[in-house]
Amino acid sequence: MRGYTRRSLLVLGGAAAAGAVVPVAAGGLWGDAFAVLRRRWTALTTDPVSGQATLPPYRERLAELGREAARLRDTMAPGPTSLWPGMPYPSFNATPARLRSMARAYVLPGTGLTGDAGLASAVAAGLDHYRRHVYAAGAEARGNWWNWQIGVPKALLDAAVLVAPHLTSRQADGLRDAVDHFVPPRRLYDYSGNSTGANRVDLCTVMLLRAVLGADPDRAALAASALSPVLRYVEEGDGFYRDGSFIQHTYVPYQGGYGLVALAGLAALFAVLRGTPWEIPEHERRVLHDSVDGSFAPVIHDGFCMDLAGGRGVGRRPYGDHRRGRMIAASILLLAETAPAADRERWRAMVKGWAARDTARPMLGTAEAEGDLGFHARLAAVTADERIPAAPEPAGHRLLPMSARAVHRAPGWCAGLSMASYRVGHYEHGNGENLRGWHTGSGMLYWWAEGHGDQYSDSFWATVDPYRLPGTTVSTKRLPDGAGAGWGDTCPPGRWVGGASDGAYAAVGQHLNGLDSTMEAFKSWFFLDDAVLCLGAGIRSEDGVPVETVVDNRRTGAPLTVDGTRVAADDLPEGTGVARWAHLDGHGGYVLPGGGPLRVLRERRAGAGGAEAAGAVARDYVTLWLDHGADPRDAAYVYLLLPGATQERTRARAADPGWARVLANTSRAQGVHVPSLGLTGVNFWHPGTAGPLTASAPCAVLLRELPDGTATLTVADPRCDLDELTVTWRRPVTALVEGHPLLTRATTGPALTARFDGLAGHLGASCTITLSTASA
Repeated sequence: MRGYTRRSLLVLGGAAAAGAVVPVAAGGLWGDAFAVLRRRWTALTTDPVSGQATLPPYRERLAELGREAARLRDTMAPGPTSLWPGMPYPSFNATPARLRSMARAYVLPGTGLTGDAGLASAVAAGLDHYRRHVYAAGAEARGNWWNWQIGVPKALLDAAVLVAPHLTSRQADGLRDAVDHFVPPRRLYDYSGNSTGANRVDLCTVMLLRAVLGADPDRAALAASALSPVLRYVEEGDGFYRDGSFIQHTYVPYQGGYGLVALAGLAALFAVLRGTPWEIPEHERRVLHDSVDGSFAPVIHDGFCMDLAGGRGVGRRPYGDHRRGRMIAASILLLAETAPAADRERWRAMVKGWAARDTARPMLGTAEAEGDLGFHARLAAVTADERIPAAPEPAGHRLLPMSARAVHRAPGWCAGLSMASYRVGHYEHGNGENLRGWHTGSGMLYWWAEGHGDQYSDSFWATVDPYRLPGTTVSTKRLPDGAGAGWGDTCPPGRWVGGASDGAYAAVGQHLNGLDSTMEAFKSWFFLDDAVLCLGAGIRSEDGVPVETVVDNRRTGAPLTVDGTRVAADDLPEGTGVARWAHLDGHGGYVLPGGGPLRVLRERRAGAGGAEAAGAVARDYVTLWLDHGADPRDAAYVYLLLPGATQERTRARAADPGWARVLANTSRAQGVHVPSLGLTGVNFWHPGTAGPLTASAPCAVLLRELPDGTATLTVADPRCDLDELTVTWRRPVTALVEGHPLLTRATTGPALTARFDGLAGHLGASCTITLSTASA
C-alpha cells in the first residue's frame, strides 16, 4: 500500500459509505488490502508450524487434527435442531468450535486434509446451517450477551475467513447479515458498558473479521480505530493503568482473565494489521508493549499467573494458574514478532526463563499435550536458541495500588497480596463461578518457596476452607454462596489501601471492612529480604462470632513443629497456650514475637475438582491461626512469615527479639524498624508520630538508611485525597541529593522536613527522594 497515507485511505473508506465506487475485487486498492488481511489472519494459524509439518511432534498432532476433522465431516447430520447428533442447538461453544477446528485442518499443513475442497465445503455448509438455525439475522439473543456478540461470531468468522474461497456468495452474505444484526457498527461507537477492555478487543476482532469477509473498508477502519480507548491509560474503570493494574468489570483485577484475552487479541490484531491502511499507531502499540513488563510480568511467577489476578475463574480447573501463564507467554511471543528489537529480545528471554522454571506443569510439554502447536513452535524455537538467555526471576517489589495488589520477590521465594478497597471488590462471582471466594480480598497472602509452584494449583480452590484463606482476618459469620453483589461489585468503604515501595521493599496496608460483616481491622505487611512482617490492630466486630487471623493455610501434609515439639494431633496439645515459633517442613517458618495463642489444625478436606475436573478430590491442609474471640473490641497481632526458612533459621529468628522492633501497632499507626536493613516503615492511618517519623496526614512512609551515607524516603497517599503532606524525620540530614516532582520543600539539618503537594493525583503511586546523612 505504498504511496497512500493511512488518513487518505480512511477517507476513501468513508467515500465508500457515501456511495462512491471503490474497487473491492482482487487486484483493486481495497481488494489487495483485504487479501493481505486474510492471508495474515490465516498465517496466525499456519506460520508457526510452516516447514515443520514432517517433524515430531507436529507430524503426529497435525495428523491427529486431520483425523478428527475427517470424523467431524463424516458424522455431520444436519437437522432442524443440530448439526451433529447429540449436540442440540444452540450449542454456543461446541458447534462453532468444531467448525473452526475443521477449518484449521484445512489450512494447516500435514493434516492429510490440507487444501481439501470437500472439507472446506463441509465447513461452509456447517456455518450456513448454524447461521440459519441459531445465529440468524433477526433472531432474539437469549441468555448471555457474550455468546451472541463475541463467542459465536468470533468462532464462525474465524472459520469462514480460513475457508473463504469455498463460501458461496449466499453463505457469505447470510453470515455477514447475521453478524451485522448482533454486532452492528454502533456497538463500537461508545466506550462503555460491556464494550470496554478485553470485551472491546474481542468486539473489534469480530468487526475486523466481518470486514475481511465482506471486503468492507469502513468496518475495517472502525475495528482499528475503536481499539484506541483500550490503548490508552485509564484512571478509573476498565483498562490498563500506569501502575500496572488491569481492571475489568469495573472492580476486578484481571491480568489473568480478561487481561490475557486483551493481550492475545491485540497481539493478533497488531500482527494482522501491520503495514495495512489500518495499522495501529506506534504510540498506541507502546501502551500494550509497556503492559507486558508493567502489568503481566509482575503477576507471573515461574510460568504461572497468580490467582490474585484471576477474578472469578480461579477455580475452573486444577492448574488453571499454569494454563493462564502459558496463554500469556504465548501472546507475548506472538506480540514479540511485531515489536521493536529491544522488546522482542527482552520478552523472549523472560518467557524462556518462565519455561525453564515451571517444573509443576512444564510449558513445552504441556503445549504439546494440549495441541497448542503455534505456542509450542514459538517456544521451542526460543528454548533451542542459545543466543537467548533464560532471564532469572527478578527481585524486588511491585505495588499495584489501583488494583489493591502487591507482589514481592526475593531470592528463593515470592509472595502476592490481595486486598479490597472502595474501588476494588472483595471478590467476583458470576455465572455460577467462585461462589465462596468471599474473603480473597481480606488480605490473602499467597507465597511460594522453591519447589512449591503448585501450592494453589492442585485443586486448592476446590478443597480449601473458604473461611481460612492464608493471611486474612475474617469474621467466622457464615455466608451464603455468592454473598454480596455479583461481578465484583463487593467494594468495602475503606479508602486507605495500598502503601509505599522503593522497588526493593514495601510497607503495605489495608483498612479492612469485612464482607457482609461488622468486622473492621487495620492490617499491615512489611515486605523484607527473607520475611514478611505482618501486623494487625483495631480488630473489632459485632457479628456475635469469633474473629480469626489466618497465619497460614498450606495445602500439604508436611510435618509441623511448634516451639521444638513435633505436633502430631489435630490441635496443639492441651495446655500449650502460647507459642513463639512454628515450622512446616519443606515450606517455611513462622515467628510470634513475645509469643502468641497459636491454634493449629491438620485436616484432609474434600471438594469438587472444578468445572473441568471429574468427581470429588481431597487434599491435606495444615492451618495456623490466631483466635481473637467473639466480638473483639480492639484485638491485635504480630507475626513473621519466613518463606523457605529451615527450622534452625526459624528458631534463631525467634530467639532474636531485636531483629525487628514494632514502633506502633494501633488503629492510628502501624510501624516497624529493622536495624540490619536500615529500614523503617510506617502506615499512618491518621496524622501522628511513630518512632522517628511524623506525618501530617494519613499516608505510607518507607525509610531506608544505606551504608554509603545516603538514605531514601518514600511516601504514598493510598487514599488518593491529599493536596499536601509533610513528613518529618528526626535524624540529621545534610543535603537533598535527589528530589521528586511532587516534593515542594525540603528542610535539612538536625531533622528533615519534607513537603509533598498534589499526591492525590498520583493515584497511590510512591514518591522517593534521596538524602545525604553523611556528617558535614
